[in-house]
Amino acid sequence: MSASAVNREEEEERTPTSLQLSAPVPQLRRRKLVLHLDLNNTILVSDAATGQGPRAALNSYLSTVAWGRVNDAGEWKLISDLPTVRPPSPDAVNYYVQFGRDGHFIDSEIGRRFKGIFRRYMELLEWKGEADELFTQRGEDRKLYHWILPSFFHLLHSLHQQGRPFTIILRTFGTDLPHVLRSVHSALAGKHPHFPHMQEVPLSVDLSPGKIRCSKREMVLTHGSDRVSTKGEERNIYDYFTNMSGIGGFQDHFDWWARNSFTSSGGKPFWIDPNDHNLHILIDDNIRLGEHDTIVNCRVLLDKQKGKEYRKAATSELYDVCLVQTDLLKAIAEKDYFLDCVQVCEENYERYLQSFLLE
Repeated sequence: MSASAVNREEEEERTPTSLQLSAPVPQLRRRKLVLHLDLNNTILVSDAATGQGPRAALNSYLSTVAWGRVNDAGEWKLISDLPTVRPPSPDAVNYYVQFGRDGHFIDSEIGRRFKGIFRRYMELLEWKGEADELFTQRGEDRKLYHWILPSFFHLLHSLHQQGRPFTIILRTFGTDLPHVLRSVHSALAGKHPHFPHMQEVPLSVDLSPGKIRCSKREMVLTHGSDRVSTKGEERNIYDYFTNMSGIGGFQDHFDWWARNSFTSSGGKPFWIDPNDHNLHILIDDNIRLGEHDTIVNCRVLLDKQKGKEYRKAATSELYDVCLVQTDLLKAIAEKDYFLDCVQVCEENYERYLQSFLLE
């Protein structure tokens, strides 16, 4: 089945995601984009750290977009056969919240109702051609699949064609970064069989990933010989990210997130500065509206003359403004998915700034 056919069918079957354009904002300023992208279930459908191939990873993702309701007897009952990023009703409870992520979701009694969707997206992931060490993965069924989603490469090429200034920062708790950076570097050299035109994109790739480590006292970024801490000034890591060029990557602090019970307090630190002419956007499948169950610790930098360096921002304040919860099914099926995310965020960010300046 072709991607366009799947897209048409999905438009009929699925409820819309939260990414919707409001009335257009006239004359948007062309800000530099600093795009922070997660790896697993955002640009990859696999996870080396957990040993998940594409089948298990897609199963696991589907278990996070299936919604039910707990009845008076305390039983969880599915309320929709349509996978959606956001809950279809205020009292909806996510399957994975109730039962945990499930790498065999479609083989369960509940999950089997999603088998048709699962098959369609696995077909879209299939690689056409010979195996490639850098761009293919062997699935659990021994078939070849794309390792890095084509929509990611389309994002890079399209932003370049638009003449946009942009930086890509890959952010992950996992162990895939070195391999991903090598693969992207090779693609930009024109070696991707499906994207030979990527050599037109003049982006450098830093093949040595850095780390971000957190504690109660400070957050520390290390990258080669560089060491940057928030202890001296909250905005230090933000400035480091803003001044980066090309493509780089950082391993975030999973143990800190776990020690903070997987809440926003221990999540990936992410800063925005409403007084700066740059737009930072974080796209991650684990961004969620509830602070008790989200992967991002979002901090809004403030004018120090007002006596405070930053304030903590709830995910709901910046959802689809600077924070995007990945719709993996769209990322697989739609080549423009990440571009659409950027467009929505740019327009919503201008509205956010208008309200911010009124505070």
